[in-house]
Amino acid sequence: MTGFYRTGCCDTGAGDDGVHVVCVIVTAEFLAFSRSRGNDLSTPVPHYGFPGLRPGNQWCLCASRWQEAFEADMAPQVVLEATHMSALEFVSLEDLKKYAVPV
Repeated sequence: MTGFYRTGCCDTGAGDDGVHVVCVIVTAEFLAFSRSRGNDLSTPVPHYGFPGLRPGNQWCLCASRWQEAFEADMAPQVVLEATHMSALEFVSLEDLKKYAVPV
């Protein structure tokens, strides 16, 4: 289910206004944080083919949301190899590496 385009990759393009390019492994804590910031990723939205995320799911997160979570000490772990290089326009590689999980 990973990705804005649901291709399994953190691809981005003209239709991806949120720039969903940071591949993360979501946690309950991060999902609660995101919900508290107005982005409920846990609740299914069938209209968009979105079943809702559960802890342990991989998801291509908006780069700005990851940065916001990072600044609040709530950033989820990152699958660096699956993160799109355009994330570096919003987030530092050094910060992403701090949260990287081995593949």
